[in-house]
Amino acid sequence: MGYLKYKGYTGSVEYSEEDKCLFGKVQGMMKDGITYEGATVEELTRDFEGAVDDYLQMCEDKGIAPRKPYTGVLNVRLGPEIHGSAAIAASQQGITINAFIKNAVARTLGLVL
Repeated sequence: MGYLKYKGYTGSVEYSEEDKCLFGKVQGMMKDGITYEGATVEELTRDFEGAVDDYLQMCEDKGIAPRKPYTGVLNVRLGPEIHGSAAIAASQQGITINAFIKNAVARTLGLVL
């Protein structure tokens, strides 16, 4: 699966064998369900960008703040053993457990903080 990016939003790129078309949805927007489709990658990209623009315009017209796809807040259940080990490792590094987990995830994803 591929992804499109526009104005801080990420959209999936999928193919429907049944409908013989490309389609996708904006990721991380479960409550707003922004979808799009097209016969070509160019059409899909235009429809994706148009769907994002329409969503942002609708929010502006209603005087509401657009939802962000991801807030940065994530509740993770690690289990007691991992939780304890992470807490000890964080303490040994002189950082919070939140910073420790954030750094570990960023390293795994190849991101630089």
